[in-house]
Amino acid sequence: MTTTVPTPIDVKLMNMTASALFVAFALMVVGAVAGWAWRHPVFALRGITVSGDVTHNNALTLRANVASRLSGTFLTIDLTATRLAFEAVPWVRSAVVRREFPNRLKVLLQEHQAVAYWGLEGESRLLNNFGEVFEANVGEVEQEDLPRLNGPDGQSAQVLAMYQALQPQFEDMDMALEQIELTGHGGWRARLDSGAVIELGGGTEAEVLARTQRFLKTLTQVASRYGRKVDALETADLRHQDGYAIRLRGVTTLAADGQKK
Repeated sequence: MTTTVPTPIDVKLMNMTASALFVAFALMVVGAVAGWAWRHPVFALRGITVSGDVTHNNALTLRANVASRLSGTFLTIDLTATRLAFEAVPWVRSAVVRREFPNRLKVLLQEHQAVAYWGLEGESRLLNNFGEVFEANVGEVEQEDLPRLNGPDGQSAQVLAMYQALQPQFEDMDMALEQIELTGHGGWRARLDSGAVIELGGGTEAEVLARTQRFLKTLTQVASRYGRKVDALETADLRHQDGYAIRLRGVTTLAADGQKK
């Protein structure tokens, strides 16, 4: 019968110490190699490829402006900081940044698509197709005759949705919806390109849309009673429970049945 002799405690300690030293040495070697590799010229950032939406930002200009704010090598560069640097450029809504081995970055851009001016007359903020407010040079807006929308910044998407719901209704009447505003009291106010101002009242989108549709369906008939066309409209107030009030250009006094329909 063979008897196993326990390993002396001092031998165990020596073995554990040797193992720990070996592991520490291995980590030091790996760290030194990694540090050497990260600093090696082969991993120096050689270029940035920009793709995606570059309508308002030339790719060469983008690289030149952003590259000066970047630091590090291909392996050490902060991708989050790089993304934020690109997204700080006017017109850029979002950027996706990836490493492209061995020494390049690949950046995919999405630009804001301006669909309206945002704020009061004279303000230079814009609204994109997601209902997000952004700032850029309005002189670079390619679309002509963008509408002006206004309301609390936190409700810009709601204002855009209301405009998109109402605009086709006016377009069917050959009337252009130029402005729409959500007031501080929760009411909606529209302005046409003719200068006519329409108080649409409050409520949900469906309620406002229903009132507007009822108004537009009878507007031609009401205006014709006074020898006018719909483009003679100066003001309209749809906040009445059972009808609406209007003022027509060239008509100084309206009969009771013409004031409310």
